Amino acid sequence: MARTITGARVALAVSLAVAAAAALCLAACGGSEETDPAALDGTEWRLERWSESGIDPAAFIITAVFSEGMVGGTSGVNSYSGSYTTGPGDDFETGELASTMMAGPEPAMEAEAVYLRLLDEAASFAQTDDTLTLFDADGTESLVFTAGAGE
Repeated sequence: MARTITGARVALAVSLAVAAAAALCLAACGGSEETDPAALDGTEWRLERWSESGIDPAAFIITAVFSEGMVGGTSGVNSYSGSYTTGPGDDFETGELASTMMAGPEPAMEAEAVYLRLLDEAASFAQTDDTLTLFDADGTESLVFTAGAGE
C-alpha cells in the first residue's frame, strides 16, 4: 500500500528545513549578536600607558584612529593600518596590520614593536568619553589611550 504525503506534512517538512537553515546561518554568523565596528568609528586616541615595563609609551607619538572598520595611526616611527571588529559585547580584534618600514631611533623602534604586538593581542575593550582601554585575552589591561590623536 502506497502512502501519500498530505499538504500538512509537506508544510511541516518545509518549516523544519527553513528552521534548520536559519539555525545553521546563526551558528555560522556567530549567534544573534553581530560585530559592530561602529562602536569605535570616528574616534581618535593617543597612547598614554601600557602593560609593558621599561619604556614609557607617552614619550612617543603612538595613536589609534578608528574609521569605517579600520584602525590606523602612528606607531612610534611608522604609520600603520588594518581592519578591526568589535562585538559581541566588549570583544575587540584587529585584522592583519600593515606598516610603513622606516627606521628610527632604537627606543622608538622598540616602543613601536611593543605597541603593535599589544594591539594585535587585544581581545576586548572599554571606552569612556576620554579613555579607551584595550585588554588582552586574559582580561589584563594592556593599552590605555586618552581622547585625541593630536601631536
